[in-house]
Amino acid sequence: MSKRAVLTEEERRFVLGQRVARLATADAEGHPHLVPVCYAFDGMCFYTPLDEKPKRVAVTALRRVRNIEARPEAALLIDHYEDDWSRLGYVLIEGEALLLYPGDERQQRAVALLRARYPQYQRMTLEQLPVIMLTPRAVTSWGPALAQASDVSASKIG
Repeated sequence: MSKRAVLTEEERRFVLGQRVARLATADAEGHPHLVPVCYAFDGMCFYTPLDEKPKRVAVTALRRVRNIEARPEAALLIDHYEDDWSRLGYVLIEGEALLLYPGDERQQRAVALLRARYPQYQRMTLEQLPVIMLTPRAVTSWGPALAQASDVSASKIG
């Protein structure tokens, strides 16, 4: 079975309908690290900011940043849970993470996408902070929530 790097339309609608994801990175020795993140998707790549929410260390010293610098392989899990298990679903994106620094045109576009998606970012100086870009290498998905995302989208169109 070949791996695909492009999301289906159903996966795309599901991803755009969720608000939070989990970013997985690993250090040089392979020790995993997982954090919840906000994200934006431009149809090709995923972006998550190193924002101004309180942190114990400078953003460039965050474990996820150090991990990406040591080992760029990362994964992003976007899921939906309800107690009604007929509404579960997830999209798992495995790929290469890259830090985009201020001044990089891609970082500027990512900031615009993130601000459009999350009103909280309107008041933060994201343009002065790095953004993580994840380029998909493999996409996996499962669950009835994906089909329901398509049904909701279709009903809004019709």
